[in-house]
Amino acid sequence: MDAVFRALADPSRRRLLDQLRDHDGQTLRELCAGLDMARQSVSKHLAALEGAGLVTTVRRGREKLHYLNAAPINAIAERWISRFDRGRVTALADLKRALEQSPMDS
Repeated sequence: MDAVFRALADPSRRRLLDQLRDHDGQTLRELCAGLDMARQSVSKHLAALEGAGLVTTVRRGREKLHYLNAAPINAIAERWISRFDRGRVTALADLKRALEQSPMDS
């Protein structure tokens, strides 16, 4: 779990995971297009995410497709959140999401 926490600590890596969550199976070129980072930097971040088990890859011809692997994040949630009332945690997360998405009238 330490490797997962280290990988998630970096905002650039979290952005890469967000991109894969929104559209799984992207090439390095596609991932670079969504970030203001050099290709080599994106490659290093992807290597760290792969090392932590958060990203898996599949070769398709000459291309390498990157996929999000949510299992390590789920393991963290199971370990840390399952100790608490999951229903309350889910309700609070839903409320937070709803409040952030809808503008409040003045």
